[in-house]
Amino acid sequence: MPLALYALTAGAFGIGVTEFVIMGLLLDVSADLGVSISAAGLLISGYALGVVVGAPLLGALAGRLAKKTLLLALMVVFTVGNLACALAPDYWTLMAARVLTAFAHASFFGVGSVVATSLVAPNRKASAIALMFTGLTVANILGVPFGTWLGQAYGWRSTFLAVTLVGLVAFAVIALLVPRDEPVAANDESSEAELAVLARRPVLLGLLTTVLSWVGVFAAFTYLAPLLTRISGFSEAAVSPILLVFGGGLVAGNLLGGRLADRHPVPTVIGTLVALSAVLLVMTAAMHQPIAAIVAVGLLGAAAFATVAPLQIWVLEKAKGAGQGLASSFNIAAFNLGNAIGAWLGGFVIDRGPGLGAVTFVAGLVPLAVLAVVLLALRLERGRPIATPATTAQC
Repeated sequence: MPLALYALTAGAFGIGVTEFVIMGLLLDVSADLGVSISAAGLLISGYALGVVVGAPLLGALAGRLAKKTLLLALMVVFTVGNLACALAPDYWTLMAARVLTAFAHASFFGVGSVVATSLVAPNRKASAIALMFTGLTVANILGVPFGTWLGQAYGWRSTFLAVTLVGLVAFAVIALLVPRDEPVAANDESSEAELAVLARRPVLLGLLTTVLSWVGVFAAFTYLAPLLTRISGFSEAAVSPILLVFGGGLVAGNLLGGRLADRHPVPTVIGTLVALSAVLLVMTAAMHQPIAAIVAVGLLGAAAFATVAPLQIWVLEKAKGAGQGLASSFNIAAFNLGNAIGAWLGGFVIDRGPGLGAVTFVAGLVPLAVLAVVLLALRLERGRPIATPATTAQC
């Protein structure tokens, strides 16, 4: 794979740490800022909504600026936002800083996906995207556990200071390794063509599939630390090592999903959604047994990130031509809209539903509902009912 892909991976690593490390610090932030655990969990929703807002605000720039220039600008926003998080004096300032940081997220991964696919042969596109997203998985293996430990040992603010340094390093690597490109001249016709891609029915159904898929993931993942400490009986100090297991699952699932999607994209989307639902449902019982809980956490990581490359390449293929970068950014926003809704859904189940122990069961029902959207998309695209897996393999 080209070295430029690894530069994109470095940027993805920094963004991944910022997005996910807050899960391991929920209890620390809650205690330090005097808010409830569910309120602290909304910092995840705030970040996710920032991604959603940032997609249309910054996504239009993807077709006008040179892609390398845009990636570097986004890393500046990311770095400044993390510094603001570290210095935030109260809950609402921290929330605002998280939203600012999130603005860079969708456009970085959206533009990065387009750059990644342009660097490899057509039959390696999903694998190239998976390699870039490996930055997120490595963030969970190394960055999140280390950030959780650092925050618990020296205060949660120290974690965001460390991520600020990661942002500076990622900026330098991208500047060094990503090849230069020329900006595209903007005109009314190109702008209309870019926006028109968002009106395509296959693209919209693909975005809806992404949103709903990750509602289930984040309904459970947001509250993983409380689940491990209050349901499984682990100490707070054990959360960080267990997150290593989750990270290992992320790497395996991400790379496997990319390889399978290169060969059979639609069956991979369907298969990964079924696997995700099964893992979440099994977790409901597994979290009551420490060893089973650790295994389930690893499987959750694998099942969750096995969906990423297939969903991203699906939207990219449906958005071929003008507006592909914008559609790609919106799909990243769709992941994060799912994150926001999922974090809210998990908090609702905890505060007003059956409680913390039922979070994974409710989360497991969501991917099953997503399958209906996928089958509808395929039926509308082909104009006839879908009968067998062999039929879907022809997409």
